Amino acid sequence: MRFRTTIWRHHQSLEKLKPKFRTYTLGVVVASASRFHVAHNLFDKSPDRVQENHTSLLFGYSRDGRTQEATRLFLTIHRSGAEMDCSTFSSVLKVSATLCDELLGKQLHCQCVKFGFLDDVSVGTSLVDTYMKGSNVKDGRNVFDEMKERNVVTWTTLISGYARNGSNEEVLKLFMRMYEEGTEPNSFTFAAALGVLAEEGVSGRGRQVHTVVVKNGLDKTIPVSNSLINLYLKCGNVRKARILFDKTEVKSVVTWNSMISGYAGNGLDLEALAMFHSMRLNHVRLSESSFASVIKLCANLKELRFAEQLHCSVVKYGFSFDQNIKTALMVAYSKCAVMCDALTLFKETGFRGNVVTWTAMISGFLQNDGKEEAVDLFKEMRRKGVRPNEFTYSVVLTALPVISPSEVHAQVLKTNYERSSTVGTALLDAYVKLSKADDAAKVFSSIDDKDIVAWSAMLAGYAQSGETEAAVKMFSELTKGGIKPNEFTFSSVLNVCAAASASSGQGKQFHGFAIKSRVDDSLIVSSALLTMYAKKGDIESAEAVFKRQGERDLVSWNSMISGYAQHGEATKALDVFEEMKRRKVRMDSVTFIGVFAACTHAGLVEEGEKYFDIMVRECKIAPTKEHNSCMVDLYSRAGLLEKAMEVIDNMTYPAGSTIWRTVLAACRVHKRTELGRLAAKKIIDMKPEDSAAYVLLSNMYAESGDWGERAKVRKLMEERKVKKEAGYSWIEVKNKTYAFLAGDRSHPLRDQIYKKLEDLSRRLKDLGYEPDTSYVLQDIDDEHKEAVLAQHSERLAIAFGLIATPKGSPLLIIKNLRVCGDCHAVIKLIAKIEEREIVVRDTNRFHHFSSDGICSCGDFW
Repeated sequence: MRFRTTIWRHHQSLEKLKPKFRTYTLGVVVASASRFHVAHNLFDKSPDRVQENHTSLLFGYSRDGRTQEATRLFLTIHRSGAEMDCSTFSSVLKVSATLCDELLGKQLHCQCVKFGFLDDVSVGTSLVDTYMKGSNVKDGRNVFDEMKERNVVTWTTLISGYARNGSNEEVLKLFMRMYEEGTEPNSFTFAAALGVLAEEGVSGRGRQVHTVVVKNGLDKTIPVSNSLINLYLKCGNVRKARILFDKTEVKSVVTWNSMISGYAGNGLDLEALAMFHSMRLNHVRLSESSFASVIKLCANLKELRFAEQLHCSVVKYGFSFDQNIKTALMVAYSKCAVMCDALTLFKETGFRGNVVTWTAMISGFLQNDGKEEAVDLFKEMRRKGVRPNEFTYSVVLTALPVISPSEVHAQVLKTNYERSSTVGTALLDAYVKLSKADDAAKVFSSIDDKDIVAWSAMLAGYAQSGETEAAVKMFSELTKGGIKPNEFTFSSVLNVCAAASASSGQGKQFHGFAIKSRVDDSLIVSSALLTMYAKKGDIESAEAVFKRQGERDLVSWNSMISGYAQHGEATKALDVFEEMKRRKVRMDSVTFIGVFAACTHAGLVEEGEKYFDIMVRECKIAPTKEHNSCMVDLYSRAGLLEKAMEVIDNMTYPAGSTIWRTVLAACRVHKRTELGRLAAKKIIDMKPEDSAAYVLLSNMYAESGDWGERAKVRKLMEERKVKKEAGYSWIEVKNKTYAFLAGDRSHPLRDQIYKKLEDLSRRLKDLGYEPDTSYVLQDIDDEHKEAVLAQHSERLAIAFGLIATPKGSPLLIIKNLRVCGDCHAVIKLIAKIEEREIVVRDTNRFHHFSSDGICSCGDFW
């Protein structure tokens, strides 16, 4: 009785109630059905106003959905003081439910309590329906719980109400409880339960309910049949849904629409179109939903002609003002790149469309490279007072760099959407793309329910910024929180492991985790694995991943070519390219950058020229700055500096510092001092803070013995406060990374390291090694030059690796500068006398020194 007492707090006299619609005299209402018009006139003329007459009339209005007439009639009856029964209140409560008028519902509830009608099952059921349709689930449930008698309609009303309000778990609980209490479900009860199971994608429990439906002989009823078809389609069992569809004797338009949208939802667009064609052949009158579904198919398939034909049919059927259809047409025109037609439709609304319409137009412009138009439309939307939803914010945040994430962030905070996973993820992704990892992390921490997409986006941010430790820690938090990583999560974390600062063992661990999670065969994961192994010096593992790939995208092909090129496997890189040609894989500009790199590292000048011609003539790819830079590098390394300068002179844009740095480095090697001076001047003019230009020019003068010019360059560096980048080498031992500088004596094992270097020096001289002191660019005597060479950072790292790792195990050294020629010769000999494979990754490439004293670069270092 507690709820019955509480409801009186909302009591308000029905005498004061004014309908929301325009008032008019009851006697002049013109009914759509003549019998109600006659009945109403009889009611007005009756001196006794017989209860049966007005109850029958009220029931008729309620049944036919004539809510205005029903409400007016009830108020007239109530004010006249005529006697009312349960049927009267049951009918008017149904009207209240249709209107979703919570205030009217509460007032009627008070009257029911006053007259003692709540014990009537029909009144109670109608009251439950009123509250549930008004989204007042709590009061609806309270009425239900206090009812002394309930029938199948009562249960179905409550279950359907919960389903409408998204309380799926409660629907299933009530369905089971209804069975336990001995009430047999009807077709509408089953339809509600099956609808929830479809939303949940629960095919197992759906099959159980299907069995019960068949036992009850309700599987042939239209609501249940439609719900079963919808269930199997939502669960991906298209074959079962089609069998049920074919067995359905009476197919409503809802049945056909379910199949069309179900096929589309399962990616079977052509089958959906075939179903639409069958629907037309069976002379089924199309509904608004029919048009909306098939127009969406046109968008997916980019079928402009068919979309235009459907547009004409929409006008013919009188559905042109339907908002869903209009939005679907806008999306279709946008997907077909006909933005002018989409905009025309949008303007027909007078810019009074709802948020879905505005979002569709913003998205359409973004899909058609109209970032400025999309942002302008977003601003206009705000001016018109249309409040963006989470999808609007998510879409417009992709309009970088036209839109500022910080500005959108401010709006998001005001509308309290920052905690939304969809908006939060889009916002942090925008910050990530602007290399603002800290801002992205703040947004990530504010998201309430972080889904796997949010975690993956944040991991991608850390990968982009090279924050290895943060990324690995985040992946650990993700798995500890019970979230299952998907292929995008693994791709992000594997990209982190490809960084130079990452442990080589970490990538292998995540590879094992991916295998356990059964996502290692996913294209995005296998491509990330391929890239990771190639960048970490394990080209054999990269090759194995490439060969295992069941399918390959362009990223896989390009990564393999680039990987082989960086590791000195030029022949294999070009073989992959030829395989691409045989398979007719469409190549892009990145493909040829890898090919040119392979030719450059192997000194294959003629081959490089041939592939450049293929790129321009056969593939119709216009040379970019990167391609011209590759050709300059190819010619420069081969000593063909005249040809390199010819490429520079023929470019339609000025050469950048990278190209001139390539020329300067070649001038140093090939003793072209004058051209080197020109290249250095170009670099210094463009980037006066770039230490590489000063150092290369200084080294070139030192090698030619021009110490005076070298001194001038060094003085200029001091005046401009330009500092030479220190040379570091790193080696990983037992999952810990150690860094070394030239002449470094900070390591705890320094005595053993230098003792090992002395031992190696003696053994090298026994093999006939003579130090090349030309690589020491200081004006000191030869003895001191030899000592300087012996203490280069890569040699210290190798010496430490030799004493800290088991005999015969490979070593991987990473250096932030290019390996000098003398060290290159020494490492070849060390690999031979120590019988070890040594891999050195410098700024230029990977050098694989085998135990027989050969380097993979073929000495084109």
